[in-house]
Amino acid sequence: MSEEKKASDAAGVELVSGSISLPSAEENTLDEPVSTTILRDLRLVGGKLRVVLMPSNTSEETLKALRDWDLWGPLLLCLTLSIMLSVTAPAAQSAMVFTGVFVVIWVGAAIVTINAQLLGSSMYVFRIIFPFFVILVLRGMLMLLPSRSFFQSVCVLGYCVFPLNIATLVCMLAKVVVSHILLRMIIVSVGFLWSTRASVVFMSKLVPPKRKALTVYPVLLFYLFISWMVLIQ
Repeated sequence: MSEEKKASDAAGVELVSGSISLPSAEENTLDEPVSTTILRDLRLVGGKLRVVLMPSNTSEETLKALRDWDLWGPLLLCLTLSIMLSVTAPAAQSAMVFTGVFVVIWVGAAIVTINAQLLGSSMYVFRIIFPFFVILVLRGMLMLLPSRSFFQSVCVLGYCVFPLNIATLVCMLAKVVVSHILLRMIIVSVGFLWSTRASVVFMSKLVPPKRKALTVYPVLLFYLFISWMVLIQ
């Protein structure tokens, strides 16, 4: 020890001893109450819904919401829409309507995502086979499911169903006062345009600008089909 001290004194450098501890980058949530975890997740879901209702092409909050994806919010919105439409359906068809809406949202979001992934990659040849949904699903599931942006896109499409949830609820309330197909068409059309607009803002971040129109087309069909299901109930 004395030799090290003499060597350090000779070099003009003081030796520092001790231990180094790095602070944790994330707060430990393993010991927190379940209610705290649920409330925190609900706040995150609420924040993403607020971004969906007021999307912006240049907002940093929009980009952050795209990166911090989750599937709890889309699952909650999907279940809510499925329940509302199954309640308004005839009793003999309620289970079929619930299952149909649930499957359409998740499978449709996966297909739209695979299309966006293919357009955003270097595999230009697959753009011409988008109508063949089965081929896209089989190939896309094998090649694109592990990617992070796949779940980001599914998350975005799921959250952007929220305006259609609002439109469905308004239609249910308006039906009590006045049941008119024209009023329902206006309400559902507003929800459809709102959902499409919000999703396009997010999806445009995943593909090159030159191929943005090719991404908007399946997104429009996706929300148009859901809007039709809302309208006919």
